[in-house]
Amino acid sequence: MKKYFILITLFVCSIVAAQNITDVLRYSADNTQGTARYQAMSGAFGALGGDLSSLNVNPAGSAVFNNSLISFSGSNYNVKNSAAGSPEVNRNNIELNQVGGVFVFKSTDQNSHWKKISVAINYDRIQNFDNQVSAAYTTQTGIDQYFLNFAQGQPLGQLLLQDGEFIEEAYLDIGASLGFREQQAFLGIFGGIIDAVDPNDDNNTDYVSLTNYANGVNQTYRKSSFGYNDKFTANFATQYKENLYLGASLNFHSIFSEQLTLITESGYDADSPVRSASFDNLLRTQGSGFSFSLGAIGKLNDFIRVGASYQSPTWNRLNDEFSQRINSNLADIDINFIDFDEINLYERYTIKTPEKLTGSLALVFAKTGLLSVDYSYQDMSKAELRPVSDPNFASENEFIRNQLQAVSSIRLGGEYKIERFSLRGGYRYEQSPYANNVIGDLKGVSGGVGYDFGPSRLDFALNSNNQDIRTNTLSTGPSPTLDIATRNTNATLTYTINF
Repeated sequence: MKKYFILITLFVCSIVAAQNITDVLRYSADNTQGTARYQAMSGAFGALGGDLSSLNVNPAGSAVFNNSLISFSGSNYNVKNSAAGSPEVNRNNIELNQVGGVFVFKSTDQNSHWKKISVAINYDRIQNFDNQVSAAYTTQTGIDQYFLNFAQGQPLGQLLLQDGEFIEEAYLDIGASLGFREQQAFLGIFGGIIDAVDPNDDNNTDYVSLTNYANGVNQTYRKSSFGYNDKFTANFATQYKENLYLGASLNFHSIFSEQLTLITESGYDADSPVRSASFDNLLRTQGSGFSFSLGAIGKLNDFIRVGASYQSPTWNRLNDEFSQRINSNLADIDINFIDFDEINLYERYTIKTPEKLTGSLALVFAKTGLLSVDYSYQDMSKAELRPVSDPNFASENEFIRNQLQAVSSIRLGGEYKIERFSLRGGYRYEQSPYANNVIGDLKGVSGGVGYDFGPSRLDFALNSNNQDIRTNTLSTGPSPTLDIATRNTNATLTYTINF
């Protein structure tokens, strides 16, 4: 059967499984990736600089370099998810997560107060979306409740096939002309999950479930995610006199995300017309983003350094593609023609993530070691979906303002040098962005070692953090809630070449 694409405007469809508070948080997170030295000290580099990934915290950091260099970093990402009552799911992947270089130009004028300038270009993978969650459970909220939520109040006549119309054509046409709500009602009816109270009345607006599960229904849930949020940084910094470093960066983001959700149901009552059912959703998101940052580092004396930086909002312009499939023993004979080849395209939209302020303090013990701390503040309630003129976005932005809060985060790092060896450790704490703890606080520890060969350096880091998350199995409509314990562990190796 012919497959084709239909454009669905945001005005009729922004309540789809994307473009909501979950996505705002998804593209606002910073998972402390970067070079091995940066990760080993949990990213506490705001008053230190001297590392290409430190530009993520304070753009003045490139002026701290005494010579030009390039560095390459590769990471093994491991994520473990454990949903209550279900076996732990473990996923690994290996990526080249950082490549960059800095070029230092020292002043030849002995009388100039501007001692040097630096120009840096750096690529960092700031988020790795590869993830998997799996769970099996019994619930009183079957997928019939999802479809009933969308169907109730909808006239039956507009949800039926027209003469000579293919089922996949109707699915896309209803979404394009009527909206997401009506499209989901159509899926529920032709998927054999719900039916009209009076199937012979085109004006019928009441619907009933075709499933019975007085003691609950068995569901299996699996969600697989793939993708990345990459940041390309163009940086300029300078040193003024002996104790002041100033810098600015332009940041360009590249985003790709794919989320596949699979739900199957069984274990209905003996008198249930529906005996088995499945409902799958696939969301692809691609886009780009822009932000800028400003920063300064000051040496108060040979022992104490302070830093301050401003990270602008990030404006992410995104496009979504959404497809679905459904089946049951009562489904329409042609239901399999609605599959992942039938793609709903959505108009481009923008997620604006809030600005961030960071203050930093470092204690440097000559050439033997250092201690560093960063404190960051970001008001997540100021995040926005745009265009704000969209009434659906307006209501979601109000929801964001009510649900999210200002977030404080602390990063601690230390380094101790033994001749050519360096031993490093760190700790990270980030407050939950939700006022009601839908997402728990993030806590992480890190450690690593480095060896300086002179012309080059090799560094290794192990960085791990954990967080508890409460999530619904479907992003819209009623669905079961899962409590998931997540642990992310990165093992990173960086090679640096000095010039």
